[in-house]
This record gives sequence, C-alpha cells and structure tokens, in this order.
Amino acid sequence: MSNRLPPLTALRAFDAAARHMSFAMAAAELSVTPAALSFQIKSLEEHLGAPLFRRLNRKVELTDAGMALAQGAAEGFQLLAAAWRAAQRTTDTQTLTVTAGPAFTSKWLAPRLFEFAQAHPEIELRFAASLQRMDFARDNVDVAIRFGRGSDPGLYSCPLAEEWVMPVMTPDLAARYPTAESLRDAPIIFDDSISFLDPPVDWTRWFAQMGIDFTPTNGPRFSQADHALDAALAGVGVVLGRRALVVKDIDDGRLAAPFDVALGTGARFRFLCPEGWENRPQIKSFRDWMLHEIEKTAHITRSLRIVPLTET
Repeated sequence: MSNRLPPLTALRAFDAAARHMSFAMAAAELSVTPAALSFQIKSLEEHLGAPLFRRLNRKVELTDAGMALAQGAAEGFQLLAAAWRAAQRTTDTQTLTVTAGPAFTSKWLAPRLFEFAQAHPEIELRFAASLQRMDFARDNVDVAIRFGRGSDPGLYSCPLAEEWVMPVMTPDLAARYPTAESLRDAPIIFDDSISFLDPPVDWTRWFAQMGIDFTPTNGPRFSQADHALDAALAGVGVVLGRRALVVKDIDDGRLAAPFDVALGTGARFRFLCPEGWENRPQIKSFRDWMLHEIEKTAHITRSLRIVPLTET
C-alpha cells in the first residue's frame, strides 16, 4: 500500500460527502455534478484499495475506513482554511478586526473612534464585542483588548494604563453627598463585573481606606460595567467606576469624582496580538492611537492617591 497522499480534489470531494452524507448535496456545495463527485470518490477508493462509503438505497454510509478518514480530513481542511485566511491577512493593511469586552467597546472605544477614523480613513475597523477567548487565526481577529491579572504567553502584550476604581456620580448627586461619610446615606450601585478579582476591590475596602467601617448591601447590581455606569449617568446612584470606563465622562463633566482616593485593582487592560504582528501598519496605528488617547486623560490618575492592594 502506497503512503503517497491522494489528490487534494478527491479528498475535498470525500470531505464534503462525509459531512453531508449525500453525494448530491456535496456536489452542490462544490459546484460540480454528482457524476463528477462520484468519480473523485471512486478514484480515492481505488487509491486506498478499499471502499469509503456503502452505497445504499437513497443514502450512503461511511465504512470503517471512511470513518477513520473523515475526522482527519475535516480537521485538515479547517486548518488549511485557517492558514489561508492568515496568509491573506498578512497582505491586508486596510482591515483591522478588534475584539474587546462589551463595556470597553461601548465606554472606551465607541466614544473615541471618530478621531481614529478621521486620522486613518484608509483603515476599515471591525469590532467583535465579546468576553470569550478568541483564536486569532480561527476567528479572523487581529487585536484583542482583555482585562485581568493574568499573563499572555505566546502573544505580544502591551499593558495599558494602570486600572483603579473610585466613587463616581452625577454632579447633582455629588452636591448632595459631598463627604465620604455622607455616602453612607447615598443610593449605591454595585458593579459585579470585577467581582472575580481576588483580593476583592469593592465598597467595603474603599470605605475602610476612608476610615469608615461600612459595608453597603442595598442597591441595584449589574453584571456588566457599562450598564452600571449608564445607571450612574442617569442619576440612579453612586458606583465604583473603573478608570478606563469613566475617565472620559469625568473629563467631560458628565460624572463627578469628588474624592481623591482610588483603589488599585492590580489588573490592567492589555493590547494583545500574535507575536510578530505588532508592527503591521494598521495594528501599530491602532495601538499608538490608543496610547495617545489614554495620555489625554492621564492627568486624572495623576491627581489621585491610588491605594495598592498591598495596603489592605
């Protein structure tokens, strides 16, 4: 028996027929006639020296040899398709696909994108707002923005600004609750999106840093940070706002941050892409733009006393 691989066209015909369990449907997918597809599979069986399908009345079934080949053929064509897409992306300098969490997309990226589009009209931006782990090759993603304390082995990782949280509210609420002590009576909003951090970064810890023994328990709870911030912007209450998501609203006066004590989270947003991709023109332009935008509101961080985790 020869170890020489059969023709790719014959393997492709087999893969389609094995997925559909129908020669007619496989032929339609490949835009060939059923007779042409049947000929390709027959030649593959002759190459193997054994049948791959049992031809039954109005249907086909895989033989043991067919089942042994089907999974590997499907995986092989998936890998080949992913490699082809990756090769195509190396020649594309005008499209940039970015994935980021829904909160970061709506509160950081979306309000600033006009300036990037103005500066780089040649780049077509595409966004996937998701917290799922993405496969850069499989999912056709160029850049991922992710938050946490973990490492990023095998990836180019550019840490963005230091992350902190502190109470933010509308200017009207800030006038009603001007002191940390007065916040004991304020309506509190809970952002549970960072409840996974350990040690926790929460209201109890912030009040403790202000010398107040108080643990608020009542108030609306949100699993998404952008929903919690939308509630704060609507005047519902006071929320521990995360730096990246609130600095623009603070700088523009939509939110007030009347206290100069913030809690360090020990976590950061990171700009991620596969190693070696970081200097592709559109990726480099996007990273440089993000860093420039972060610097525009860096004065807010410089005005704070940020309490690191080690002080709790």
